[in-house]
Amino acid sequence: MFVARQRELERYHHEAEQLQRESLRRLLHMARFTEYGRNHLFGEMRNYDDFVKHVPVNTYEELKDDIDRMRHGEKDILWPGRVKWYAKSSGTTNDKSKFIPVSEDGLKDTHYRGGQDAVAYYLRNHPKSRLFDGRALILGGSHSPNYNLPHSLVGDLSAILIENINPLANLVRVPKKSTALISDFEVKRERIARETLNKNITNISGVPSWMLSVLTRVMELSGKQHLEEVWPNLEVFFHGGVAFTPYRSQYAQLITSPNMHYMETYNASEGFFGLQDDPLDASMMLMIDYGVFYEFLPMDEWESESPHIVPLWGVEKDKNYAIIISTSNGLWRYLLGDTVRFTSTNPYKFVITGRTKSFINAFGEELIVDNAEQGLHYACLKTGAEVSEYTAAPIFMDEQAKCRHQWLIEFAKEPAALEQFAQLLDQRLQELNSDYEAKRFKDITLQPLQLIKARKGLFNEWLKMRGKLGGQHKVPRLSNSREHITTLLQLNDNATDEHLDKQ
Repeated sequence: MFVARQRELERYHHEAEQLQRESLRRLLHMARFTEYGRNHLFGEMRNYDDFVKHVPVNTYEELKDDIDRMRHGEKDILWPGRVKWYAKSSGTTNDKSKFIPVSEDGLKDTHYRGGQDAVAYYLRNHPKSRLFDGRALILGGSHSPNYNLPHSLVGDLSAILIENINPLANLVRVPKKSTALISDFEVKRERIARETLNKNITNISGVPSWMLSVLTRVMELSGKQHLEEVWPNLEVFFHGGVAFTPYRSQYAQLITSPNMHYMETYNASEGFFGLQDDPLDASMMLMIDYGVFYEFLPMDEWESESPHIVPLWGVEKDKNYAIIISTSNGLWRYLLGDTVRFTSTNPYKFVITGRTKSFINAFGEELIVDNAEQGLHYACLKTGAEVSEYTAAPIFMDEQAKCRHQWLIEFAKEPAALEQFAQLLDQRLQELNSDYEAKRFKDITLQPLQLIKARKGLFNEWLKMRGKLGGQHKVPRLSNSREHITTLLQLNDNATDEHLDKQ
């Protein structure tokens, strides 16, 4: 099965446009008799130009009323038939819950195909793998029964995948289903650690931050120094959800085996979009023969009333784009919220650069998450520090017209001098981003960034307060407002005050 699929994936190198046009035709054909399809003339469309002419670009808000009707049991609205499952958004950019339809077609032709292709690529690169000789530890989220309606069910995407997976897969995965779907992450973490401690784990999958928490507990229970002493046959971590860079050194210390491999995946509630096909190349292959049709909006035209949106075959290398998707889950020309930059167009490979709402551009500096990750990586290399979590936001102009960026960083390993770390980070950001460099010129507009050390566990405490501990939830990295960082700083200060009171 995997060998045949490996051959099919070679089409990505030479037939990308054809594969994407086929995906669009298939999607329009399947949805032509839905309410949305009839209203937007899907049955009369002959090509991509017709699609662009008749279908507007949508955010969640434009599709929300239709999705609500689907959740209440109406059929043939955005996708044929009734859609039972809905993935609750992690809501990293705001607190408003989003319920993303997950159809049976979307499960089969996108989400599960992505998982199968991850294995296909991995086996191609590591033909002597013993992946199937042991168990897979899959760390996922939970259901959200308080959001269920009589005709629909809600959960984290990972929980929906676990609920609908082929029962035979449960023979090779851990933890048991009842444990995997626990909503309380602290309880789940303890049970997973105990259930897997004496199992033959060969591969692990999940979000790096939450998986690290589970593995740390495994080490505490085992009393061992390195993870390969607990699971000697562990060979690969399929990771996604957040950038791996801040966690790489921590995993390297935890797992010292030369036989350990890492593979990035890009799997969101809305679909499975990318896989790292080459272990020596950090970029990912865009998966183009699934139930997803892609379009891209140049981020330098984000504020334009008529941006030049292009299909896949119209993208350029090294340009920052917002992703627009049409999928077999019933999302049509949907602004995903993620931004990417293509590193290759033959085949189409990319890196995730951030979120359309996760950036700082308070003073024209246009700082994106990709800049932040690279800057932190550089400062860590130079100082030997390790970053667990972070967030950053602007400090707006005071009466002297002084302003700066404020970074709140929780370190796994602190640098010897915070001031040096801040200087290195600031220096690297200027090297990476010419707009930031211009605003920092002679400290005229932007002052040197301010770095505040977060106490241990601060970000997890904040996520727990918001009911977002574990699963696929993420800390917002960059924000153009001070909404998140203000609360975090108050929590940080309160803990310091309590500590002083006890002394």
